[in-house]
Amino acid sequence: MSVSDSASTDAGSGDYFVPSLPVEVHCHGLGNVDFSDFGRMDLKELDEAARAEGIICIPTLYLRQERLDGFVGFMGEFSRMRADGELPHIGAIALEGPLVASFGGTPASSVWAPSRAEWEKLASCGPLGLAYLMVSPDALTPGSYLAPALPAGYPDLEWIVTTLVERGVRPALGHFTREDPQLGADCVETAISAAEAADFPGRGVRVITDHLFNEMPLLVRHAFRTSRAKAERDAVIASYDLPSWSLADLHEQVGPVPAAIIRAAHAGRITACLNFDGEHVDFAIAKRAVELAGPSNMMLMTDRSDTPDLGGQHLHRDAENSLWYQHEGVVAAGTQPIDQQIANVRALGVPEADIWHLISFTAYRTFFPEVDLLAREPQRGCFVLDGKRIAVG
Repeated sequence: MSVSDSASTDAGSGDYFVPSLPVEVHCHGLGNVDFSDFGRMDLKELDEAARAEGIICIPTLYLRQERLDGFVGFMGEFSRMRADGELPHIGAIALEGPLVASFGGTPASSVWAPSRAEWEKLASCGPLGLAYLMVSPDALTPGSYLAPALPAGYPDLEWIVTTLVERGVRPALGHFTREDPQLGADCVETAISAAEAADFPGRGVRVITDHLFNEMPLLVRHAFRTSRAKAERDAVIASYDLPSWSLADLHEQVGPVPAAIIRAAHAGRITACLNFDGEHVDFAIAKRAVELAGPSNMMLMTDRSDTPDLGGQHLHRDAENSLWYQHEGVVAAGTQPIDQQIANVRALGVPEADIWHLISFTAYRTFFPEVDLLAREPQRGCFVLDGKRIAVG
């Protein structure tokens, strides 16, 4: 049995083959490698680690300002190796920041406001394989962490988005302030409209997001990470009446920012990313978001790091969950690999075809639209036998 982009195979209906690999679209570290330490990253070793897991990996890095030129050089080497066919399991590179309004778990050292020349350098990495760069749409508003330090004449959001998109770098919207939720939602629309008006050199969706529900103003409690919170979870979720959530009223149900993102995803204007470890976002809320936006408009992101050393900071675990925390108790990353998160989605009763949109088809359509997943002789793919995934090719 084959699951294709239009298939409707349900969980438990049998074994099947799918002509693609899962794409880990937002991953901070595999094995003992912190991707942000790109000067020491062995790309061939990373590719082998991704091959062993049967995935396509998009490493997501933090970047300090003084390392910008080094990063451009790193991207040049990545581009050369990819062109030579040496990195078949590393699909692209991504950045989280540096224009971050509310950095949360992002290292403070990697939060900065690039000059016009620095934006041009970042954009120049698009043709080299920089797939996306996380931008806070409201980073230039008064409530932003960066606002007090912005110089007079700093480029506006439309210029930044246009500069990136016209070189093939997708803005990934995330890390909003909580000062003015409606202004944040308006900035989402501004960013999307600017991307749509830009002269994009590629194909696929032009705008994606960082974590949906994380680091944004909300009207709901989106996660339950401690024993005390978990004890209250069922009653809190019941009070939200999730089946009543609708696109029309979503701004009143979850808040203007997540509503703007989910509506834009539903319309096919952006691709939204969502974590399924159950700890970044509660499973019930995550599942309802997928139902509203549509699985073909969303991608599962792990936000995973296998190492406690991330972007120059040493992280620690809490006994009550599987997350990594900064020293101040702020969530910095997850630990659950993609197959664990796939199992989590399957346990929610999500149909198999929808699962493959979340973990693969949507990412291929967004980042790798040139790949024909319906080819008669696919180069690689996965057998799914009794719910277990076996990658081939």
